[in-house]
Formats: sequence, structure tokens, C-alpha cells
Amino acid sequence: MRSPVAKKYPYRHSEHGHERIDNYYWMRDRENPEVIDYLNSENEYLESVMEPHKKFQEALFQEMKSRIKEDDQSVPFFKSGYFWYTRFEEGSQYPLYCRKKESLEAEEEIILDVNALAEGKSFYQVGAASTSSNQNILAYAADEVGRRIYTLYFKDLSTGKLVFETIPEITGNIAWATDNKSIFYTKQDAQTLRSHQVFLHILGTDPAEDKLIYEEKDEEFTCGVHRTKSMEYILIHSQSTISSEIRFLDSSNPQGDFKLIQTREDDLEYAADQFGDYFWIRTNANGAKNFKMVKAPIENAAKENWEDVIPHRAEVLFENFDLFSDYFVTEERSNGLTELHIHFWDESGSKQLIFPEDTYSAWIGNNPEFESKTFRFGYNSLTTPASTYEFDPISEKRTLLKQQEIIGGYDSSAYHSERVWAKSHDGVEVPISLVYKKSEFKKDGSNPLLLYAYGSYGFSMDVYFSSSRLSLLDRGFVYAIAHIRGGEDLGRAWYEDGKLLKKKNTFTDFIACAEHLIKEDFTSSEHLYAQGGSAGGLLIGAVMNEAPALFNGMVANVPFVDVVTTMLDESIPLTTGEFKEWGNPKDKEFYDYMLSYSPYDQVKEKEYPNLLVTSGLHDSQVQYWEPTKWVAKLRELKKDKNLLLLQTNMEAGHGGASGRFNALRELSLDYTFLLMLENLAS
Repeated sequence: MRSPVAKKYPYRHSEHGHERIDNYYWMRDRENPEVIDYLNSENEYLESVMEPHKKFQEALFQEMKSRIKEDDQSVPFFKSGYFWYTRFEEGSQYPLYCRKKESLEAEEEIILDVNALAEGKSFYQVGAASTSSNQNILAYAADEVGRRIYTLYFKDLSTGKLVFETIPEITGNIAWATDNKSIFYTKQDAQTLRSHQVFLHILGTDPAEDKLIYEEKDEEFTCGVHRTKSMEYILIHSQSTISSEIRFLDSSNPQGDFKLIQTREDDLEYAADQFGDYFWIRTNANGAKNFKMVKAPIENAAKENWEDVIPHRAEVLFENFDLFSDYFVTEERSNGLTELHIHFWDESGSKQLIFPEDTYSAWIGNNPEFESKTFRFGYNSLTTPASTYEFDPISEKRTLLKQQEIIGGYDSSAYHSERVWAKSHDGVEVPISLVYKKSEFKKDGSNPLLLYAYGSYGFSMDVYFSSSRLSLLDRGFVYAIAHIRGGEDLGRAWYEDGKLLKKKNTFTDFIACAEHLIKEDFTSSEHLYAQGGSAGGLLIGAVMNEAPALFNGMVANVPFVDVVTTMLDESIPLTTGEFKEWGNPKDKEFYDYMLSYSPYDQVKEKEYPNLLVTSGLHDSQVQYWEPTKWVAKLRELKKDKNLLLLQTNMEAGHGGASGRFNALRELSLDYTFLLMLENLAS
């Protein structure tokens, strides 16, 4: 089968006296049968190319699936008189939400069976599930399309029946008041999908009569609602890329008026929780670039009353905290690695948890009870499966509660992980975490290597264990994560050096990491591959334009590649809220800079590596037409005979397929593509 050829209907863009001709702008219309026909033709072409490897792909899927403990269960946690947990049954795609009253020996109550709800549906996702204070009513939000537009349902847990009314077209963000009948929820703008309104619903009343509590009118901000850990307060959190504003209300008085903690200011970010008479706040106030912890009296919580608890440190990024009756725990990042510290309220000192590996990830776990004498944390690495621990700050006893079980066995000693550093174009050292199977690795440049990165929004790309990844490692692949600028891996400055007019540092860092891995004989250009998704797909597209000969193949998942056109269109979800991340191209300086790296705009008549692109028709974050247009333009201009494949999931959104096994099927396509290029797909 020959590759599809998209029709060209020239569309003229004109900004700042500069004209761009977009031959594929017409693909934006998902109601146009010609668009759907083109997407189907690309899917059919992919199927024809992959047909010789279809049996291998199915075997690979079964191999990855076979490692999963199908009848698995989360670690139960205690709250409000119940132990709560989720579990999967053998063969099921979706979880069961369960609880046991007062004791783990009590009879199990299944409060939500997502498998039953999803039956007969091509996509199903529960976005939130929360019980009323008396534990009698379950509110849950469900999306049946993949566009992150949810319907809110209410279930009487004493009868198992749906009760009251349903509330359509919400974000999936909810918070109960303590009166067992009042619930706050957020709605999104119908066109941009920006979460911008908070409503109050009273059970038994018409949702059309729900009271609008708050509306976020600044298009660069979104808003959400949640309860504090104590459950005593409802918080409305407004947030832009660089600014925050929080309102609070006693949760026992849902009809009351919300009060401000601190009014919004440019470059002032903060997040709050409550304990006793104070709000405890993580903030970058007063030049605390890497954030700090402060406290403020609830009745007078404005910034002038903030008192430092954990001061700002130039070399440590303060990321998170959790409050307990006897102590609090902080999550901090130093030299690119997470640290957990315990601080006692009686000022008797602090303790740090020590972790044994060179590269790992650790995080504060689910700890809903203030009075707990122990706290839970999570830990994993490239070689250590996901683990939940309980730690006693007094005895310093560390108890493993659960570790991800790999069916068929797994020997971590057979694999090796390490961290190396690459020098970027400006002399900055960039960390790379990598893993490989010892028996398959030769440091002579012959090993295939998959380099992954994200590099945007200050999102730190922590290492993580993947049982599916073993299918690559066992076949000789090295897997590496490049902790490039644009993330926050090495602090806030690491993020700021990879955004706005410094965005190209993200791409040059990735190229430097690739070149370093080649120089050190971990791989060679003939065996080097790259992968990224969403904003990481932008990275793939930009790097592919800049250094196409460096890679044999690339995988771009739901890639954000039409940067200039998207950021000029304020009707598209996420655009206005991201001007502080990418810049506003209505400003010529930003327009010119974006244009210089936008993958779609920079496609040239030259040779490109093998490329697999994946997309979702209902994607609410990266619209399906971006990867579709990109592939069409590449087909038109590229001068090589390398593979160019586009797979569009016609029934899913940004997160891909729902269900744990359907998601594995999508991953099996990515892996088969890579293994095929290495002649290992047999």
C-alpha cells in the first residue's frame, strides 16, 4: 500500500507583516468527512506497514501483559472509620473502588465497579470519586469520550443505586461540604475547556439552579476546588503559570462567603494547607525562587503576616509538604534527586530518609490522618519496582507495605542503572539517568538506545520502574532519561532556562545528551532512538529538524508541533493559559522566536529519521490536527525513504486508550516500531 497523500488547500496566515502558507489548515474540521477519511487512510497505511510484524506485536503485548499481577490491590489507607483501597480482578481493564469498615477483617464493600460502568463503551474514565462526610453518598465523575468533559453522578451506598440528579459537562473536580448535601464542582469553558467556574450544588435540587460561587475571568488563569487535609476548609485555587490566588471557606458553612488568603500578584505562587490556627504555605514570595514554607494565621493570612518555617535555599528546591499532629514532612530536591525530611513540631530536630541508589524517585504518599504516628512514602528507580513504605519517625523503622509484583519473576541484580552528565552548548551539565541489562550490554556503541525526555512546564522527569520496559532491556536496549532544562529537575532556574525566549535550551540539551551517549559508546547514531509526548513531542519535532542524522528513529506521542498557529488561536484549549510558558506570538519578538523552532513551520526538504506519530481524535490538550498536519507536510517535503507512520486513536484523547490493557496495546506499537528498526521484531 502506498503512503497517503493529503490534499492541499492553501490557507494564508499573516502576522507582523509576515505571511505563512498552511496547505493543511483544513484538517482542523473534524466534522469534515474528508478529514476523517484521511485519518482512516493513515491508520490503514500503518496497518499495512506493520502487517509483517503483527504476530510479533501481539506476542509482545502478551509478554508485557503477562508481567502484570492481574488480581492486584492498592495498599489500604484508613480514613473516617473505613479502610479504603482499589483492586483489579483477573482479566479486568478497570479498578474496583472498595472499603472495609473499621477493620481489614471486615466484609468488603465494593462502592464502584468501573468495569460494569465501562461495559459496552470504547472509552471510560473515572476522574474523581469522593464520599460525603457521613460516608453514605458517593459522588463520582465519568468521561466517556476522552476529552476530559465529565458527568457527575451520585450513588447511595446503602442501596447501591444512583440517586438524585446528574450534572453534565463538568471538569471532574469536586469537593464536599460537611453537611452531606452540599458539593462544590468546577465547570470549563465550552470552547477552550479552561476550568473557570465553581458552582455549589445541593442534593435533590435542579442543577440548572446551582449557585455560581466563583468565576475566573482572567483567561490566563484556571481554577479548582478542594478540601484541606483537616476537611475543615474548602479552598478555591486560581492558578496561572506564574501566579496563584486562594480563597477559603469553613466547610461546615457552604453558603458562606469565601475569603482571600493573599491576592494575586505577578510572579507570586503559593499553595496552602491548614492545621490548627494556621495556614501552612509553600511559596516563592520575597525572592524565594526555589520556594519555601511559611505559616499564616487563618484570620489574617495575607502575605505581610507570613512567617518563615523552612527558609529559602538557593541550592534546594522545596517541592511539597504534609502535616501531622506531631511532625511535618517535606519533599525537597537537591542535585536533581528528591529528599524526604521529617521535622518535629517540638523543635527537637529533623531527620532525613536516606536512599541507596544513584538515581531514584521518592515522594510523600497518601497520609490522610493527622494523628498517624507513621507516614507513608513511595519509592522506585529504574531497577526497583514501585514500592510503598511506612516510616516511624521515632524508631526510624522503615516497613515495606507493598512492592509492585512482576509475574514470572524479576531479578533487579540483572540490571544496572546509573547517572551520567552531558555538557550542553553553553557549558551547563545535564544529568542523564539510564538503565540496561548487564548480560546484553556492550559499551562499544552497538547497543540500541531509547532516549526519553519532556522538558516543559517545570515538570521534573523523575526516573520510574516499568515492567513493560523490560521487553526492551531484555532485547539489548539501553533506556535513558534526559533531565533537560524546561523541567525543574535541578531547581526553578532549570525551568526558567528552558521556557519563553530560552526554550531552545531544551532542544540543545537533548541533542547534547544524545551526542554524549554516542561519544561514551553507549550507542551510535545507527542505533539511537528518541521518544517524547505532548510538549515532549514538540521536543522530538524540534530536535528532528535540527539534528535529523543523529537518530535512526523517533516516536512522537500526541505531539505539540504547530506552536505558532496554536498559540495565536485563543479558542483552542490551553492557549491563553500558556502565554507565560511559551510567550504570546502577538508580540513580534515571541512570534519570531517561536517560528524559528516550531516543528511544523520548520519542516524542510531534507532527509529525516524513521518516525512514528500517535494521536487521539478527541484530544483536549494537543488537538489531533497538529500531528496530522505535521505528518502530511513531512510526507510532502522529506527526501528520504524512511518510515513515516501516523496512528490516530479515533476513540480516545490526550491520555490514549482507557483501561490498563488497552494502554499496553498502544505501547506495544511503539516498541514494535523500535524493535522492527533494529531487526528484532521477530
